[in-house]
Amino acid sequence: MPERTPLRIAATVALTLGAAMPALAQQAADPQIEALIAKMTIEEKAGQLTILADATRNFAADVNPEFASRKAKALREDVRAGRVGSLFNGYGVAAGRETQRIAVEKSRLGIPLLYGADVIHGFRTVFPIPLGEAASFDPALAEATARVTAVEATAAGLHWTFAPMVDIARDQRWGRVAEGAGEDVYLGKLFAAARVRGFQGTSLLAADSMLATPKHFAAYGAVAAGMEYNTVDISTQTLREVHLPPFKAAFDAGALTTMSSFNDINGVPATANRWLMTQLLREEWKFPGFVVSDYTADYELISHGVAADAGDAARLALSAGVDMSMQSGIYNSQLLRLVASGELPVTVVDEAVRRVLRVKKAIGLFDNPYRSLDAARETTAIGTPAHRALARDAARRSIVLLKNEKNVLPLQKSARIALIGPLGDDRKNLFGPWTLFGDTRESITLRQGLENAGFAAVTVVKGSEIETPLAGGIDAAVAAARSADVVLLAIGESEKMSGEAQSRTAIVVPQPQQQLAEAVAATGKPIVVLLSTGRALALHGAVRDADAILVNWFLGSESGNAIADVLSGDHNPSARLPVSFPYESGQEPYFYNHRRTGRPVVPDDSPSFKAQYREARNEALYSFGHGLSYSLFAYDDVKVSSPKLPWSGSIDVSVRITNAGSRAGTEVAQLYIHDKVASTTRPVRELKGIRHVTLQPGASTVVTFQLTRRDLEFVGPDNLWHAEPGTFDVWIAPSSVSGQAAEFELERG
Repeated sequence: MPERTPLRIAATVALTLGAAMPALAQQAADPQIEALIAKMTIEEKAGQLTILADATRNFAADVNPEFASRKAKALREDVRAGRVGSLFNGYGVAAGRETQRIAVEKSRLGIPLLYGADVIHGFRTVFPIPLGEAASFDPALAEATARVTAVEATAAGLHWTFAPMVDIARDQRWGRVAEGAGEDVYLGKLFAAARVRGFQGTSLLAADSMLATPKHFAAYGAVAAGMEYNTVDISTQTLREVHLPPFKAAFDAGALTTMSSFNDINGVPATANRWLMTQLLREEWKFPGFVVSDYTADYELISHGVAADAGDAARLALSAGVDMSMQSGIYNSQLLRLVASGELPVTVVDEAVRRVLRVKKAIGLFDNPYRSLDAARETTAIGTPAHRALARDAARRSIVLLKNEKNVLPLQKSARIALIGPLGDDRKNLFGPWTLFGDTRESITLRQGLENAGFAAVTVVKGSEIETPLAGGIDAAVAAARSADVVLLAIGESEKMSGEAQSRTAIVVPQPQQQLAEAVAATGKPIVVLLSTGRALALHGAVRDADAILVNWFLGSESGNAIADVLSGDHNPSARLPVSFPYESGQEPYFYNHRRTGRPVVPDDSPSFKAQYREARNEALYSFGHGLSYSLFAYDDVKVSSPKLPWSGSIDVSVRITNAGSRAGTEVAQLYIHDKVASTTRPVRELKGIRHVTLQPGASTVVTFQLTRRDLEFVGPDNLWHAEPGTFDVWIAPSSVSGQAAEFELERG
């Protein structure tokens, strides 16, 4: 019988919420919480709505250091006085227990603190950046790494992470592409839900469960020109169809907090957007948790020009539905006056406090305020061999083989190798952006990985710095290349070139490294590019034309071992691009699932007066979903079980896949559709299913997906989801631009 796979992963809301928090899930009044609210002063209520940088513990001081100077003594006095209810980016059990003791035993009401942090892709064990991990096209992998991340972070005294980032990122100039799952909505939904499940586990009451925070709500990935903190001008249709679904998937998976984004949406900053935070989130979606502002985003309403001063900003944010103020302190400084003057109803304040306290109770802090503050776990559950093994597996499953001409890969371990480039023996740029708690001394460089794998003859030459030339570097690199059988060119971005506030106008390999690549290529030796990056890049010259290209992203603690596993063939690559690599930077924003135009470029037709640039094709150099293997997989023609899809029924779409190569390998089959005639223009293709198939040489299998009307829905001009009767193309293919289409018709209901 053919194998079958559902197109949607069921949310585990009942498992995650379950008996742990029926009151929260049902929005029922909780007598304990109501009694606390009745006793609270406005100052104490404001305290519960305030989160400040945790100077009482080890702190990641290089992140926003201008706000990291609050002294531990003063902060603990704020805790004692009830002026703060949550702390962030500090870690360590002993100091955490002491500050929690003050909150529980010394403050007037004894409300426990909630400890949060930016734990994005690993704690001490660092996993690939989320974009890299998304290249696995396997949400189960992301769930597993998020689970380990939660185990380590909670062992260090944390309850809450400001992750996952679930923004759809269609412009590679934006630095925060690195933190998400890429350009596709379907893939984004799968990874959003998986990471929430991984962070939170099966019970929020468990000591190793960590609250997830899908961010940035909403549409941060649509900032104009890919520029950080920029404005978002977007149709409601695109907002609902592209940028909101991953958030809904994350909430359906049980996430109980979310973070407001820095951007505005059509002129209304998210942090002051009542439609977004209340009408959509609470009234339409029934979200039961609380919203925290991004770092000082509430105060920044003044800079946006929608608030006159701090009081105005606090009133707008809280009235919109932003329950907790991060770091600005304006709820503490402004709520007493706002309530006393009648500008802000106390009922609005009370509802925000109620939401925060419900979440604290849901994770068991009222019953056990010292949850996740266990000194024994801190010494045994962090950086274990099992965690490192998972980091290595995640890293090698994230590496994308873009190109492999003449089968230059895998390499013979006896080969004479010239490891050239600033990232060949570099330890500082393995983790990638937003890794606050990893220890670079424990990471494995590429040079070390090659040595560990048994490559006997490796010459290491830096050649250049990442963004500047190195005196004599090119001459030394050329000499090494001439003496080698093959060149490994370890180049790309530094970790500080990706992430927050790292937008780029030209998404290319920095010029000194490009010059290095050109000089080495002139030797005529086979070149394998090992590309470290937090985004898709426009590849040029010797980099583009190399014999083989591996996209390494930033792979974390086990980087070197993982890359060596792939280079040697000990691991057969199977990852796929979650973002399209353009020909040129000027194509951005570029994404595979763009809408049809009235003048598309079609084969065998004149290119004049068509939708294209003068300097580049209207396509990607390497499109979404692309990725090669050391195996060779062949697809038969796609078949549909019926030419008609009943309105309330289903059809099967299948293809036979054969491993025609000489190695066992894993193929990632991708299901795409296209609505041929609709009431609005539709994307040229849309991903609707993923299947991993592992086959021995010569073996084959039939892969079958099931389609229903729900898989064909889109947001219409009325901003509601619809499916329309008509004809659809369907592909099962190895990428978003390959395969032969079959056809079916959705019947009328």
